[in-house]
Amino acid sequence: MVKEFVDFLKRGNVLDLAVAVIIGGAFGKIVTSLVNDIIMPVVSLATGGISFADLYIDLSRGQAAGMSLAQAQEAGLATLNYGLFINNIIDFVIIALVIFMMIRTVNKMKKKEEAAPAPPPAPSAEEKLLTEIRDLLKSGR
Repeated sequence: MVKEFVDFLKRGNVLDLAVAVIIGGAFGKIVTSLVNDIIMPVVSLATGGISFADLYIDLSRGQAAGMSLAQAQEAGLATLNYGLFINNIIDFVIIALVIFMMIRTVNKMKKKEEAAPAPPPAPSAEEKLLTEIRDLLKSGR
């Protein structure tokens, strides 16, 4: 069983997957920062200063009235944080768009490789010799 596990780990697929997960995690952090630090402040400015991260519904029967989301959470009040959900949806859409663009580019590159016709094979030694004989016979030598 240990040998099978070691063989499993030695296959390239597992290492490729590990690298993809690590890069994906780092990419996720970059996209989250892009959404939270660049996109959402612009959206907030366009919507008159509304910060999506602070949007929530007070489930504690009015105890969180006038509090920011951070204050309500610090007080231990029940909140439905739909603004954070909106941020996460935007994160997802951006990641999905980037993955779509990457796959689209790879598919275009594959199509170009497939579309390029292979050069015709060079004539074999026999074909070259027969061509020379034919040409000599035509010329009458």
